Amino acid sequence: MFGRCSSLKSIDLSGFNARNIKDMSGMFYECSSLESINLSSFNTTNVNNMGNMFYYCSSLKSIDLSSYNTTKVNNISCLFAGCCSLKSIDLSSFNTTNVNNMSGMFYKCSSLKKENIKFNNSDKKLLNEINNYIRY
Repeated sequence: MFGRCSSLKSIDLSGFNARNIKDMSGMFYECSSLESINLSSFNTTNVNNMGNMFYYCSSLKSIDLSSYNTTKVNNISCLFAGCCSLKSIDLSSFNTTNVNNMSGMFYKCSSLKKENIKFNNSDKKLLNEINNYIRY
Protein backbone atom coordinates (compact mmCIF):
# COMPACT_ATOMS: atom_id res chain seq x y z
CA MET A 1 0.00 0.00 0.00
CA PHE A 2 2.67 2.53 1.06
CA GLY A 3 5.70 0.31 0.49
CA ARG A 4 8.87 2.08 -0.61
CA CYS A 5 7.35 5.55 -0.12
CA SER A 6 10.77 6.76 0.95
CA SER A 7 9.77 10.43 1.26
CA LEU A 8 6.66 9.81 3.38
CA LYS A 9 7.34 11.45 6.78
CA SER A 10 3.99 11.29 8.56
CA ILE A 11 0.66 9.57 8.04
CA ASP A 12 -2.65 9.61 9.89
CA LEU A 13 -4.80 6.58 9.13
CA SER A 14 -7.00 6.92 12.22
CA GLY A 15 -10.14 7.22 10.08
CA PHE A 16 -9.16 4.53 7.58
CA ASN A 17 -11.59 1.59 7.38
CA ALA A 18 -9.38 -1.52 7.40
CA ARG A 19 -11.92 -4.06 8.64
CA ASN A 20 -11.89 -6.12 5.41
CA ILE A 21 -8.12 -6.25 5.00
CA LYS A 22 -6.60 -9.70 5.55
CA ASP A 23 -3.02 -9.06 4.44
CA MET A 24 -1.07 -6.07 5.76
CA SER A 25 2.33 -7.50 4.90
CA GLY A 26 4.75 -4.87 3.64
CA MET A 27 2.21 -2.09 4.13
CA PHE A 28 4.92 0.42 5.15
CA TYR A 29 7.87 -1.56 3.77
CA GLU A 30 11.02 0.60 3.52
CA CYS A 31 9.26 3.87 4.32
CA SER A 32 12.64 5.02 5.54
CA SER A 33 11.64 8.66 6.25
CA LEU A 34 8.46 7.80 8.15
CA GLU A 35 8.73 9.43 11.59
CA SER A 36 5.15 9.36 12.87
CA ILE A 37 2.14 7.20 12.18
CA ASN A 38 -1.36 7.22 13.68
CA LEU A 39 -3.08 3.84 13.50
CA SER A 40 -5.18 4.39 16.61
CA SER A 41 -8.48 3.10 15.26
CA PHE A 42 -7.15 0.64 12.71
CA ASN A 43 -9.44 -2.41 12.67
CA THR A 44 -7.19 -5.47 12.35
CA THR A 45 -9.82 -8.06 13.32
CA ASN A 46 -9.58 -9.97 10.02
CA VAL A 47 -5.85 -9.63 9.37
CA ASN A 48 -3.83 -12.85 9.15
CA ASN A 49 -0.51 -11.53 7.80
CA MET A 50 1.50 -8.61 9.23
CA GLY A 51 4.92 -9.79 8.08
CA ASN A 52 7.32 -6.98 7.14
CA MET A 53 4.61 -4.42 7.87
CA PHE A 54 7.08 -1.79 9.21
CA TYR A 55 10.21 -3.33 7.68
CA TYR A 56 13.04 -0.80 7.60
CA CYS A 57 10.99 2.18 8.70
CA SER A 58 14.32 3.39 9.97
CA SER A 59 13.17 6.87 11.09
CA LEU A 60 10.17 5.67 13.12
CA LYS A 61 10.78 6.45 16.82
CA SER A 62 7.63 5.14 18.51
CA ILE A 63 4.49 3.27 17.60
CA ASP A 64 1.28 2.51 19.45
CA LEU A 65 -0.41 -0.69 18.31
CA SER A 66 -2.40 -1.11 21.52
CA SER A 67 -5.67 -1.15 19.56
CA TYR A 68 -4.55 -4.00 17.30
CA ASN A 69 -6.56 -7.23 17.39
CA THR A 70 -4.12 -9.97 16.41
CA THR A 71 -6.15 -13.08 17.25
CA LYS A 72 -6.26 -14.22 13.58
CA VAL A 73 -2.70 -13.26 12.69
CA ASN A 74 -0.35 -16.13 11.84
CA ASN A 75 2.66 -14.20 10.50
CA ILE A 76 4.45 -11.26 12.13
CA SER A 77 7.94 -12.10 10.89
CA CYS A 78 10.22 -9.07 10.49
CA LEU A 79 7.33 -6.84 11.63
CA PHE A 80 9.74 -4.16 12.92
CA ALA A 81 12.99 -5.41 11.37
CA GLY A 82 15.37 -2.57 10.59
CA CYS A 83 13.47 0.01 12.65
CA CYS A 84 16.77 1.18 14.09
CA SER A 85 15.37 4.46 15.53
CA LEU A 86 12.43 2.80 17.29
CA LYS A 87 12.62 3.66 21.01
CA SER A 88 9.17 2.72 22.33
CA ILE A 89 6.36 0.44 21.29
CA ASP A 90 2.98 -0.54 22.72
CA LEU A 91 2.00 -4.13 21.93
CA SER A 92 -0.20 -4.52 25.01
CA SER A 93 -3.13 -5.96 23.05
CA PHE A 94 -1.04 -8.38 20.97
CA ASN A 95 -2.20 -11.99 21.12
CA THR A 96 0.25 -14.37 19.45
CA THR A 97 -1.71 -17.59 20.10
CA ASN A 98 -2.17 -18.30 16.37
CA VAL A 99 1.16 -16.87 15.21
CA ASN A 100 3.41 -19.52 13.68
CA ASN A 101 6.07 -17.18 12.27
CA MET A 102 7.51 -14.31 14.26
CA SER A 103 11.15 -14.71 13.31
CA GLY A 104 13.15 -11.51 13.11
CA MET A 105 10.31 -9.45 14.53
CA PHE A 106 12.76 -7.05 16.22
CA TYR A 107 15.82 -7.65 14.04
CA LYS A 108 18.11 -4.59 13.98
CA CYS A 109 15.92 -2.59 16.37
CA SER A 110 19.11 -1.27 17.93
CA SER A 111 17.54 1.69 19.81
CA LEU A 112 14.73 -0.32 21.42
CA LYS A 113 15.11 -1.36 25.07
CA LYS A 114 13.01 -3.97 26.88
CA GLU A 115 11.68 -1.47 29.42
CA ASN A 116 10.18 0.59 26.56
CA ILE A 117 8.10 -2.27 25.17
CA LYS A 118 4.59 -2.60 26.58
CA PHE A 119 3.29 -6.13 26.14
CA ASN A 120 1.44 -8.92 27.92
CA ASN A 121 4.11 -10.63 30.04
CA SER A 122 2.22 -13.92 29.93
CA ASP A 123 2.73 -14.13 26.15
CA LYS A 124 5.70 -16.53 26.15
CA LYS A 125 6.17 -16.51 22.35
CA LEU A 126 6.41 -12.72 22.25
CA LEU A 127 8.65 -12.63 25.32
CA ASN A 128 11.00 -15.14 23.68
CA GLU A 129 11.22 -13.03 20.51
CA ILE A 130 11.91 -9.91 22.57
CA ASN A 131 14.64 -11.74 24.47
CA ASN A 132 16.22 -12.90 21.20
CA TYR A 133 16.73 -9.39 19.84
CA ILE A 134 16.34 -6.70 22.49
CA ARG A 135 18.84 -5.80 25.18
CA TYR A 136 18.04 -4.23 28.54
